[in-house]
Amino acid sequence: MEFFRIRRDIPFMRYALLLNIISFVTFAAAVFFLVTRGLHLSVEFTGGTVMQVSYSQPAEIERIRQRVAALGFSDVQVQSFGTARDVMIRLPAQRGVSSAQQSEQVMASLREADPSVSLQRTEFVGPSVGEELAVDGLLALAMVIIGIVVYLAFRFEWKFGVAGIIANLHDVVIILGFFAFFQWEFSLAVLAAVLAVLGYSVNESVVIFDRIREAFRRYRKMSTEQAIDHAITSTISRTIITHGSTQLMVLSMLIFGGATLYYFALALTIGILFGIYSSVFVAAAIAMWLGVKREDLVKAPVRKEGDPNDPNAGATV
Repeated sequence: MEFFRIRRDIPFMRYALLLNIISFVTFAAAVFFLVTRGLHLSVEFTGGTVMQVSYSQPAEIERIRQRVAALGFSDVQVQSFGTARDVMIRLPAQRGVSSAQQSEQVMASLREADPSVSLQRTEFVGPSVGEELAVDGLLALAMVIIGIVVYLAFRFEWKFGVAGIIANLHDVVIILGFFAFFQWEFSLAVLAAVLAVLGYSVNESVVIFDRIREAFRRYRKMSTEQAIDHAITSTISRTIITHGSTQLMVLSMLIFGGATLYYFALALTIGILFGIYSSVFVAAAIAMWLGVKREDLVKAPVRKEGDPNDPNAGATV
C-alpha cells in the first residue's frame, strides 16, 4: 500500500556526513547528561513502600494521587491493580520514616475522603531488590543488542549488523539523555519502552537493508550510494504509513493515558522519531562508510565445468 510514489531518487547520502555530525553531537550531549545528572530512578529501582488499597466502588485514581502528593511524597505512583476498585500505591523511601508510618499517613488521608477504603497489603521494597532489577534490566538490554547484531549479520552481512546496532544504540542513549536532562522518572515501564524502541528501530533498518539488497540485484550498474538512495526513497510511503499510525496511537496514550502511561508513551514518542532518523541517516550511512558493496549481498553464481554459458568453456591453453 502506498499513498504516493516518488519517481526520482532523493540523494539522502549526499548529506549523510552533515546529518551524522548532528547525530554525534546529540549523542554526545545525551552521554554528558547521563554522566553528570544521571537517571531519576523510580521506586522499583531505589526502594520504597508498596501499598494495595481497596474501595467499595471504582476508585478515582487522580484524586488519590493528589491526596497522597499533598502529604509531601514526591514521585508517587498510583495505578489500578487488577480491578477498578483496587489501587496500588508506590511511595519512595524517606529518611527517618518507616514503611509502617508511611502507610499510616496515607491511609489516614485516604479515609478522610472515603471511609470505606481498606488496606489489603503493605510491603517494603529494599534497595537491594531495586539494584537487582536494574542489573536484570541492563542484562536484558545487552541480550537484545547481541541478538540484533547476530540476526542482521546472518540475514545480511556483518557490516549491516554493526551499522544497525550503532543506530539502535544511538536511539537508546538519546532517549536516556532526554530522561537525564529533564529528570523525568525512569521506571520499569520506561525500560520496557526502551526495549520496544530497539525492536521497532531494527525493524525499520531491516526494511531499508532489504531494499538495498534488492536494488543491488535489480540494478547492476548502481553504485552503493545510489542503491541506498533508491532503497530509502522507495520506502518513504511505507514509513509514513507505519510510523504515522504508530505515532498516533502512542500520542493518544501520551495525552489520554494519564500519569501511569505518561513516561512510557513519552519514551516511545522520542524513540519512534529518532528511530526513523537513525534508520535512514545513521544505519544506512554507516553501512556505506564500512564499504558495503554489491558483492557482499549478491553472490556471483558458481559456474560448473562444461557449462555452455561459460565464456571460457572449451578454451585450451
